[in-house]
Amino acid sequence: MHIKSQRGLSLLGVLIVGSLAAFVLVIGFRTVPVVNEYMAVKRILGVLAAEADNGTPVLELRRSFDRRRQIDDVASVSGADLVIDKSGTKTVIDVQYTRTVPLVANVSLLFELHPSSDAR
Repeated sequence: MHIKSQRGLSLLGVLIVGSLAAFVLVIGFRTVPVVNEYMAVKRILGVLAAEADNGTPVLELRRSFDRRRQIDDVASVSGADLVIDKSGTKTVIDVQYTRTVPLVANVSLLFELHPSSDAR
């Protein structure tokens, strides 16, 4: 009878792989709201740029952003933070903001976001 050597993960290997997988999941769960907010801001800026091309004044664009951000639960940016450029043929609306997401204890992720209505 031939005795084959066993293969597989030891208990220590399972613990290490499990802790790494848990850490990756924590990072993923913490970053999803930031990405959702970024996508909502980018979508709102696109809609506002189209409204601005139709002649909507800057003050009304800022108010419209504030109304839309309440609907989409955007807390990091307000209408006063928008940079609206009507100098070219198309209106370009930019905003720049940072978002800090706590991970564990004193470890945090810092996101520097720059959504724009201009297609880059």
